[in-house]
Amino acid sequence: MKDVRTVLIIPVYNEGQVIRKVVTNALKHFTHIVCVNDGSSDNSVDEIKHTKAYLVDHPINMGQGAALQTGIEFARGLPVDYFVTFDADGQHRIADVKQMIKELDRGDIDIVLGSRFLGKAEGITGSKKAVLKLAIAFTNLTTGLHLTDTHNGLRTFNRKVAEEVQMTMSDMSHASEILEIIAQKKYRYKEIPVTIEYTDYSRSKGQSIMNAVNIGFDTLLRKMSK
Repeated sequence: MKDVRTVLIIPVYNEGQVIRKVVTNALKHFTHIVCVNDGSSDNSVDEIKHTKAYLVDHPINMGQGAALQTGIEFARGLPVDYFVTFDADGQHRIADVKQMIKELDRGDIDIVLGSRFLGKAEGITGSKKAVLKLAIAFTNLTTGLHLTDTHNGLRTFNRKVAEEVQMTMSDMSHASEILEIIAQKKYRYKEIPVTIEYTDYSRSKGQSIMNAVNIGFDTLLRKMSK
């Protein structure tokens, strides 16, 4: 039986090669899927239209953070209890989402965060792992949280979080901003092990080291401006 209480929010930017497969697989398990096309210049929109997912369109590329915020705002209007941020490139597993929902069902957690370092990071490169480890140390220092994986796009949260969250960072810096919001709002959070599958395709779409440096500077500037 499909889960009707949960919505998957998928930001999409030039993912035409894989997005239909990712969405079609997710729709086997969940009734509500929201795809936010973030100004793609390829055939992503056409591929999404071949599925039964909701399609929300940004006419220009605004960044993953903006796409997620748009998706969350759209999803608030759906009759759901739980909200999931889910990557479009096929790295995330539906089985992990289901386990995260079980954690929310307990009622004592507001947001569940996936950790590839408690679980598995299949096909990760050494340089990627090193950058992520530095990001974890930096983000834990600046947020006061104690996490093993701070830039994992797989997150599941309840309606309270969905109604209150307002991300202002439109780019990849949103990943750090979400954690700052958790700390500021004192949301009850938990990490659980998940598996991230790095394929040739997903590795080709990954962030550069310079992007990671820029995110760090954005975080510091945001802290200094408060």
